[in-house]
This record gives sequence, C-alpha cells and structure tokens, in this order.
Amino acid sequence: MKTRTFKGGIHPKEMKELSRDCPITPAFPSSNTVTIPVTMGGAPNTPLVKVGDVVAKGQVIASGDKFMSVPVHASVSGKVKKIANFLTTGNAEVPCIVIESDGSDTTAFMEPLDPFTCERTAALDRIKQAGIVGMGGASFPAHVKLNPPEDKDIEYVLVNAAECEPYLTVDERTMKETPEKLIDGLAIVLKISGAYGIIALEDNKAYLKPVLEEQILKCGYTDDMEVVLVKTKYPQGSEKFIVESVLGAEIPSAKLPADAGTIISNVGTFCAISDAFRLGMPLISRALTVSGGGCTKPCNLKVPVGTLVSDLMPQFFDKKDSTVKIISGGPMMGFAMPTEAFPIVKGTSGITFLTEEETFLKDESQCISCGKCISACPMHLSPVLMSKELEAQNIASARKFGLMDCIECGCCAYVCPAGIRLVQRFRMGKSIVRTQMAQERAKAEAAKKAADSNKPNGDSK
Repeated sequence: MKTRTFKGGIHPKEMKELSRDCPITPAFPSSNTVTIPVTMGGAPNTPLVKVGDVVAKGQVIASGDKFMSVPVHASVSGKVKKIANFLTTGNAEVPCIVIESDGSDTTAFMEPLDPFTCERTAALDRIKQAGIVGMGGASFPAHVKLNPPEDKDIEYVLVNAAECEPYLTVDERTMKETPEKLIDGLAIVLKISGAYGIIALEDNKAYLKPVLEEQILKCGYTDDMEVVLVKTKYPQGSEKFIVESVLGAEIPSAKLPADAGTIISNVGTFCAISDAFRLGMPLISRALTVSGGGCTKPCNLKVPVGTLVSDLMPQFFDKKDSTVKIISGGPMMGFAMPTEAFPIVKGTSGITFLTEEETFLKDESQCISCGKCISACPMHLSPVLMSKELEAQNIASARKFGLMDCIECGCCAYVCPAGIRLVQRFRMGKSIVRTQMAQERAKAEAAKKAADSNKPNGDSK
C-alpha cells in the first residue's frame, strides 16, 4: 500500500507495544473527587457555581461570553468542595473547581440532536455547548475551527490519526474498539463543512485501514471519505506535515490549516462530536494512555475530566522507583511535571513515566556545528543558528532564522550529540518575542489614545 510523507523528521523508538494491546478501561479516582480547571482551551471562563453547590454530571460549571470561550461541565455529580488554584499541565497554577462525587450519577445532558436535519448554526452551537476542544493537546475550540472566515474555502477535513508520539496508543485503541463512532463524528463534520473527509493513518497501524473502510462502506460514505496511509515518522501528526503528506499542500507561515483549505482534528475530537449529538453528552471524560518504562502497568483508561493522576495510583497503575521523569502527554512534546498530583484535562492524551534510560538527562556540551539538527528539522529551519543567536541575545536575528516558525517538536534536541536543550531555548526565545510584541502593541495603543485625546472637539472658530 502506498504511503505518503514529508521531508525531515526522525524515527524515535515507538514503544507502542507496551500498551497497544490494552483495551480502554473505565477508571474512577480513588478520592471520589475531581479537580476541574475553569478553562481548558479558548478564552478564559468564569465559575458559575460556588462552594457548597450540588451539581449534576454534565452541568455547566464555568463559561464565558467570548466567541472563543468553551464551557466546562461537571464530570461527576456531587458537591462543590473548593474553588482554588491548582498545578496543571504546563506547570501553571490555574483556578479549578473541586467536586466530590455523591455516587448518584445524576446527569444534566442535553437532548439528542439529529446532525443531518438541524441547521448548520444549531450544529455549531451544539458543539460549542458540549465544550468540545481539540483532544490531541492543543485544545483549540472545535466550534471555532469548524466555522472559518467566509473567505476560507474548505475542501478537506482531515482526521489526524497518525498518533506519532512514542508510547501513546489511545487513538489506535479508539479506532479499533469504536470505529463507528469515529466515522459518525467525521460524517457530522462533513455535513457542517461541506468538505471531503480523509482519515490519515501512520502505516504502523495499517491493519486498521480495512476496519475503517468496512465501516465507511457499511454507513454508505464511500463517496464522502477515504483512508490514506502516511509513513511512520515523527512529527507526522503535526498539522503542517499531515497536510503536506496527505494533500501535497503547504500551510503558509503563521497561518492556519484553513488557509490551505483544510480542517484537521484528532480522533478523540470526532468521537466527542458524535456523543454530543447522539447522546447529548458534553465532553466530560476522555481516554488516555498511561505508559513508559517507569510505569508498572501500561494501560489505556477512560476517566472523568479533572481526575488527578495520583488518584488512579496504585489501583490502575503505579510508578516504579526507577522513574526519573513524569510527562503529561508523550515524551517528545509533552510537559515534564514535578509530581503526579495534577488533573487530566480535555487535552491530556497520555501520561508517560520515564526511566533514566529513556530520557536524555545529560549535561550540555559545546555545539560542534555538525548540522544534524538542520537535517532533522521538518520545518527546514536552522536550529543551530537560532540557538547561537539566542545565546548571544540577538533576538531579532533569531527571528530572521525562523524562530517563530518553530513548532517545538523536539527533533533537533533528539538528534543533538551535544545534548543542547534546544526546544527550551526556543520556547524562552519565543516568549521574549511575544512579550516584546505585546509591549509594542501597548505602546502603539497608548500613543493612539494620547493622539485622540489631543484632537480638538469640533471647530474652534
């Protein structure tokens, strides 16, 4: 079978054998409590409940009035015990609502809605009210992605089923166990967008191609969607490269997939869309992979949003004494966490416990300008030059070499023989640039405000 790919990238050890044969198993926190961040993608939300309130599973507990805002729902029924800041993925402390389950499982779901007979505006509103965001990690609001500006002509909807991160297998298990839900979610999105659907699978999951094609045939969608294979290579799942591999198109610098006529979403997102219409169920739970050499029992679990990782231990898995790093997500683009006491959110695709042998915990040495990072960079940048300019505090020069086009995939750091923390440097450099840009905007706005205040009010005759 023909496979498609892009130039650059790397081939890290997949390590998917640890969990790919583990069915997705329901799990519930041992503490009977969930810690739900008030905002999980989109514009900031405001809590709608207070301490002591009794809530039902599926009830909206936080929302905002901005177009980019996405409501957050209670993932269990029970009583609000606390509203306070907690450590979350990315090592930021954010406002969270702590709910203690009462065991009643009372629900406050929406009424089911037929996606093929309702108006497009009603369909988009359903997706928003269900609180659906991208479940691959970015957590971009789905209703915004599915409603691009009128000047964007959307031709394709891509299901990002590459799952190129090492260790993670939750998307693979989802497609194997519930292919009908994925196909239904994709069909709903095609109805909304009027586009053609493509499911992009890495060829290490080629056995799923006939499974999905059988479901497409069964549902009568052979004229509307297809399955294509892409080469198993990291970061094949990045939006820019899956578009390049599948469509032979390029997303322009600083632009979105819609600028290339494409909408892209993760496997879990399409399944959540199906649930929102068929069951009226908002996004209140998610499946994820727990794996790594430091994990006693690699597995795939489905948990309520807001479940603390520590509340699943040791009942469902535990960490070995040899664990030296805990990652929220996969080892390439995930976030290292100081402890396992952080909540699983809508965008948490995995938890990875790594041993010293699985990490690159070594001291940096001098760059020898070998150029390996240039060959590996899928964005065709020059990481070595960006790094040297940042080290010399030449931010403007680093930008000229493509700093803001870096997708932080980690390919450069992976191949660097000197062990230089290139991604960390680029993240800090981009943070400096964003701060400078914000200061420039604030200065321009202040100057405009001052100029407006000095204008005469009417004629002075």
